[in-house]
Amino acid sequence: MATMPDHATDATHSATADRPNSGRRRAFFGAIVGHLLEWYDYGVYGFLAIYIGQAFFASDNPVVSLISSFAVFALSFFVRPLGGLFFGPLADRLGRKRTLLIVLILMAGSTFAIGLLPTSDQVGWVAPVLLVLVRCVQGFSVGGEVGTVTSFIAEYAGPGRRGYSTSWLMTTAVLGLLLGGLVANSMIFLLGSDTMQNGGWRIPFLVAGPLGLIALYIRMKLEDSPEFRQLVSHGTTSKAPLREVFKWKRALALVAAIITLLASMFYLLLTFASTYMSGTLGFDSGTTLVYVFAASALGAVVMPFGGMFTDKYGRKPFLLVLAVLATGALLWFFAAAQNATPESFLAPLLAVALTFGLYSSTPYAVMTELLPTHIRSTGIAVSYNLPVAIFGGSAPMISTALIAATDNISSPVVFFVGTALISIIGLLMLRPSDFARSAEASERALTGQVQVVPTRR
Repeated sequence: MATMPDHATDATHSATADRPNSGRRRAFFGAIVGHLLEWYDYGVYGFLAIYIGQAFFASDNPVVSLISSFAVFALSFFVRPLGGLFFGPLADRLGRKRTLLIVLILMAGSTFAIGLLPTSDQVGWVAPVLLVLVRCVQGFSVGGEVGTVTSFIAEYAGPGRRGYSTSWLMTTAVLGLLLGGLVANSMIFLLGSDTMQNGGWRIPFLVAGPLGLIALYIRMKLEDSPEFRQLVSHGTTSKAPLREVFKWKRALALVAAIITLLASMFYLLLTFASTYMSGTLGFDSGTTLVYVFAASALGAVVMPFGGMFTDKYGRKPFLLVLAVLATGALLWFFAAAQNATPESFLAPLLAVALTFGLYSSTPYAVMTELLPTHIRSTGIAVSYNLPVAIFGGSAPMISTALIAATDNISSPVVFFVGTALISIIGLLMLRPSDFARSAEASERALTGQVQVVPTRR
């Protein structure tokens, strides 16, 4: 059973056992609210990509505008590793709470700024340059959010509850994207496409301003995680976490591989599926909206159940089975796209949603258990953001480009099945000793048995 060994959890348990449930709930709520806003911001952009493409990348060919818009969407993901390299070590040195406040300010502020940007009709080439810069700030902030908030939640949860607790981060990410989609599509319905193109698309971005202030106020009231405070009390916080984390190359590689399938399916379901069904398969906008929301909601609903299951029965067997099932669902999804009707396409779409939701329930817990406490935020930031940039944020752009290049609407299957195979290989390589090594390092740091300072070689 590939979970953290019981004999190595004493120090971790002592750091969390004395926390009252009300403290855990308050910390959980504060982290989740901010995380919801982070993903609302990304959801708004994805659902309004067609309007953003026309506003900032004027072209006679709407496909070119859409690909350009998705390219900027993908570009922000390639900045995420840089954000992770900056904020991950900051969270391991100065604390989870402070870092969560900084990244929230950056994310909400940059999203609000998109709503104020001039379009290409107003300032020409300056408009897409400004959009790229603001999106890079968004990506930079999100690169620091994931590792920090995952560490924060896992450390408050403690052993035996990490699967369930961290699964809510993925659930919140999906719900944030759906909230962004709900706001964006409600505006489209109320204002109409012409009004949206003439400036209505700005409103969902501007909403991020007041929402960000509310989330910031809530996060300011939180205490740092009990494990981080225990590191501080023993003087065992890492002085150079970015240098030390690369002593854990095997753990970093395993996390990156396991995350790859989660990343690609997340953006298939939450971003690309909407454009695919409406623009490629020709479904009407009402059907597309209902299908995307229903599939996303199904994935979100099952995530906590997957987390609870792996807390009790182990991570690796569950993830392996789900990765294989997800591969089959992806093959079915793209095969069914040929001559698809709304009726025939619903079942494969829901199969992708179900396998995505169950698979995605657990990798966050695996990340926290493969990487020791004193370098956890840095390790997650490094190992998580790169596969998300390569296989997640670029998924809509790669899929759109594959279809345009091959004139085959099923061609993206090669990309998505490839990501599944990478994760399956990573899972097959996962060993109980990988968890044990991390748990033992965490125990030494949390009990002050060693001073965690990397040595020069």
